[in-house]
Amino acid sequence: MPSTLPSLLFLLVSLLTPTLIFSSPFQNPEEVVQEVNRKINASMARPRRSLGYLSCGSGNPIDDCWRCDPNWEQNRQSLADCAIGFGKNAIGGRDGKIYVVDDAGDDDPVNPKPGTLRHAVIQDEPLWIIFARDMVIQLKEELIMNSFKTIDGRGASVHIAGGPCITVQYVTNIIIHGIHVHDCKQGGNAMVRASPRHYGWRTVSDGDGVSIFGGSHVWVDHCSLSNCNDGLIDAIHGSTAITISNNYMTHHDKVMLLGHSDSYTPDKDMQVTIAFNHFGEGLVQRMPRCRFGYFHVVNNDYTHWEMYAIGGSANPTINSQGNRFVAPDDRFSKEVTKHEDAAEIEWQSWNWRSEGDLFVNGAFFTASGAGASSSYARASSLNARPSSLVGSITTAAGALTCKKVAHDYNLHLLLLEPSQLKNLDVPREKQVKKS
Repeated sequence: MPSTLPSLLFLLVSLLTPTLIFSSPFQNPEEVVQEVNRKINASMARPRRSLGYLSCGSGNPIDDCWRCDPNWEQNRQSLADCAIGFGKNAIGGRDGKIYVVDDAGDDDPVNPKPGTLRHAVIQDEPLWIIFARDMVIQLKEELIMNSFKTIDGRGASVHIAGGPCITVQYVTNIIIHGIHVHDCKQGGNAMVRASPRHYGWRTVSDGDGVSIFGGSHVWVDHCSLSNCNDGLIDAIHGSTAITISNNYMTHHDKVMLLGHSDSYTPDKDMQVTIAFNHFGEGLVQRMPRCRFGYFHVVNNDYTHWEMYAIGGSANPTINSQGNRFVAPDDRFSKEVTKHEDAAEIEWQSWNWRSEGDLFVNGAFFTASGAGASSSYARASSLNARPSSLVGSITTAAGALTCKKVAHDYNLHLLLLEPSQLKNLDVPREKQVKKS
């Protein structure tokens, strides 16, 4: 007998399984920050060795963890061991079977067809979801994910676009990697299935690219996101243990909201790592906009904003390390930071600090709290990589392109960023897209 109760009932049922849903925050987030910095430094210190057209020791420990493996396609699930930061324990579908999506259409939100992405993500068992070929998936309603799932777009060009997009609601252990998410629309006022056992009524969604609502242990890596109705990646309502890394974000206004409202105090437990992303052309604000919580923003490349880059309210801790901030030419938009909805007498106690950031074209960061003190004591002598290296560290941000490349009479299956593809000394007829 199908459920016809509002989605509120689904939320209530979900709340009855806190061991699956909620994650205790790290008691000392500075220890996680220092672990990230150790991994970045170790990656940079590793001897550089060539593997086809890739190199190890790039300074990006996530990429070095898997891109240096010539057999990555046979070892897909080892990606789950490569996360860093607060979302480092997100294992997704590492311990489950591989599910191949071979049907880009037939999106039935209530009775999804086997072989579709929606059928894959709602299953109760852990699954590592890959794609049989290039595809554009236009969803009719939100893609409601179940726990312990990985969406792995490596080896195909996968776009989720033109309809409602991805929702991570009251679930845990999610990895979203290597896909394009763009032109996302609102959905709702419809029935949508969330598991093999339950579907219910969904009210109107915001139209985010990736909406994390009460989710934990979530890692979004190497995605290209743009032009959605609301946020590109939003995390609210007690979400925590999140890493957002290696993404390329463009052409959007309110990029990333982390924290529901100034009155929603459960977001005090929110902890998010934002690393190695490229915030590119056509962006306006919220990279991110934070509330409560602890936010480590490390080795990102900010090449465009119109209003500001990093903002917040409700006393969040913002730790900015080794980023490159290139201000717009508008002389009224040079400030990286925006202390939202508070008088200076209030926000001057918020702990916002900048360490080793590079400021270009007049950009400046307004520190506050302990971060504004000249006597501020660093937690450790280990810092992020120098901001001067951010350009090279983030050069592969976004969804990677997979090519079979003829080289020395052998075919190598490589993941290359567009800049590398342009420079390959390989005849065009021998560059074949994986199918």
